[in-house]
Amino acid sequence: MAQFDVYDNPNVAQRGAFPYFVVLQSDQLREYSTRLAMPLTRAPAVSKAPRRLAQSVLVKGERLYLAPHLTAALPHTVLRQPVESLRGVSAVLIDALDAVVSGV
Repeated sequence: MAQFDVYDNPNVAQRGAFPYFVVLQSDQLREYSTRLAMPLTRAPAVSKAPRRLAQSVLVKGERLYLAPHLTAALPHTVLRQPVESLRGVSAVLIDALDAVVSGV
């Protein structure tokens, strides 16, 4: 389970709106039983969201939007097999989370 790996949302009922989670937690903290993960959504949260909160990424050819304000710790056991890695756009993910923590 590597930082910036993408996983199917373990909650089947929510997959329509939030199909995936991306792990943000550093690999150095792999001994913990949880992973800090950001959901990815099919629709932007709000049309007037600041740029840092409304960024998008491609997962399996689908344009998805970051939901950094919904980032949460998930038990690592619910995240099965990674479907893709977003390591190549890690700066976008970190920037979005920073916007939540530091302000837009």
